[in-house]
Amino acid sequence: MAFAFGAAQNSKFMTTILLVDDDPLQAELRKLMLERKFENVARVNDAAEALCLVEQPQFAGHLGLVITTLNMPGIRGPAFVAELHERLPKVPVLVLGGGADAASDYDSRVRFLPRPFAGEAILAAANEMLAQHA
Repeated sequence: MAFAFGAAQNSKFMTTILLVDDDPLQAELRKLMLERKFENVARVNDAAEALCLVEQPQFAGHLGLVITTLNMPGIRGPAFVAELHERLPKVPVLVLGGGADAASDYDSRVRFLPRPFAGEAILAAANEMLAQHA
């Protein structure tokens, strides 16, 4: 799995952001951008890895937000979010949109950010969603 934890991963109060993105370049840029504001950002390549990771209680207990793209192999989009919410119903999800999916494809725990979106828009949405979830 291609995820990493920040230096304070063992803190009981550390909130983790999980970035699910299969594009290595975009994912690394987004992860670096998120790490400028948030201390603990983990990244996985696809929905299957994300679902395996959230099954680990020590990880799931600190998860505050999932940010996902839609152009991943395997389960994706609304199906991935529905499966994630089956396991962790209270965790908010930020969907970085594109393609045929739309905000109406998701429930109230999901924020859909349509393309084109700037890095600052992702940071602002993540900050707001974490604050609401806290």
